Amino acid sequence: MMSPTKGKSAVPNPLPRGEEEMDTIEILDSGSPKSCGDVAPLSVEKAAEKAADKDEEEKSSSSGGGGLSWVDKLLTLWILMAVGLGIGLSQSEDVRLGLQKCQVGSTNILIAVGLILMMYPPLAKVHYDWIPKLLLQVRPMALSLVQNWIIGPLLMFFLAYAFLKDHPEYLQGVILVGCARCIAMVIVWNEFAGGDSELCATLVAMNSILTLVLYAFYAYALINKLLPALGVDVAEISISLVSVLESVAIYLGIPFALGFLSWIVLRKIKGDEWYYGKFAKWISPITLIALLFTIVMLFALEGYAIVQKPMELLLCAAPMLIYFFVMFLGSFFMAYFLGCEYSHCATIAFTAASNNFELALAVAVSLFGFGSPGAFATIIGPLVEIPVMLILVHVSNLFGRVCFKNGPWRWSRGAAPAEVETKAASGATGEP
Repeated sequence: MMSPTKGKSAVPNPLPRGEEEMDTIEILDSGSPKSCGDVAPLSVEKAAEKAADKDEEEKSSSSGGGGLSWVDKLLTLWILMAVGLGIGLSQSEDVRLGLQKCQVGSTNILIAVGLILMMYPPLAKVHYDWIPKLLLQVRPMALSLVQNWIIGPLLMFFLAYAFLKDHPEYLQGVILVGCARCIAMVIVWNEFAGGDSELCATLVAMNSILTLVLYAFYAYALINKLLPALGVDVAEISISLVSVLESVAIYLGIPFALGFLSWIVLRKIKGDEWYYGKFAKWISPITLIALLFTIVMLFALEGYAIVQKPMELLLCAAPMLIYFFVMFLGSFFMAYFLGCEYSHCATIAFTAASNNFELALAVAVSLFGFGSPGAFATIIGPLVEIPVMLILVHVSNLFGRVCFKNGPWRWSRGAAPAEVETKAASGATGEP
């Protein structure tokens, strides 16, 4: 797993880079930005050079260098311990009441602070000057739009309908989760998986803008129109744009502003080398610490209610569990077969599979009230998503090692990279 305590510039790319692989640096160096798949075949000479460089890299990495720290290697254990601690704390009524007193409207201050701190380091390390060119990459942007705003909400709707059509109150809550595209924790999962930070920031910003425009429309259409058309009797809802704006402002606006201001001010004072070489490393541990704190607070706040309703938990968790895996695998391999590099595949997959549970919970509380079945269903979202996304980080890294040995996928355009390297090597030795 990629180390959450290292800056992007310090993290080695786990995948071999061929001439055909288009990464962010190549996009910026080119006169016109490329989309996934706009690549040129390898020449024999360059293939031979690449093979030699690859051998040198493997020798240097095997001779000692940067492995993960023991803290990063045990990330799964830390998260499981945080979940257990949170559930243990939730059994105390005094703890639950104390956490409820930290609530302002539908926003829990402790959870909001944890999420903001968790997102600040990845957003501070983004190369914001790269984003304009990334916006011109047609395939990643178009694929992300389709996955996030067409396939995602509809997939969650029909999965929720299949499992919860006899429980309309819970069904409404799960639909609200499916309509809310992730603008927060996806940044952390993307960093852990070695995704493209600049592309992730771009997609998150785009999803935030589209959330303001489309969230209320989707929720209204799916709950007020489509559910009755399928024979489910539900009370009509009305979603306030203020709730949507509040969620976007708190969970994205604040960390984005902090990260962007750090990027502008500190680079101007100290320079790029200090900023990315030292400052980015100093702030990186904040992400893991804040993530564990947020998990403890979430489970401490809602763990007791979940333990008391195991059947309802399973009913609400089932469609979400299927959703996360289907969206991740589908998005990853759609990007892969479009010729995207690993970092783009990972970013597209995580942005498509993740959901904005903060917004869904805020809207559910405003519509149905605290303690309602609809609010309970939205709470299940992060409790399922956090362990599943952690698993998918490992899955993503595995796909990176297995599927990208010879660079991105290419549809029968000349020889495959491995074949070119073989020809180059045989040519150099005089073998046929």
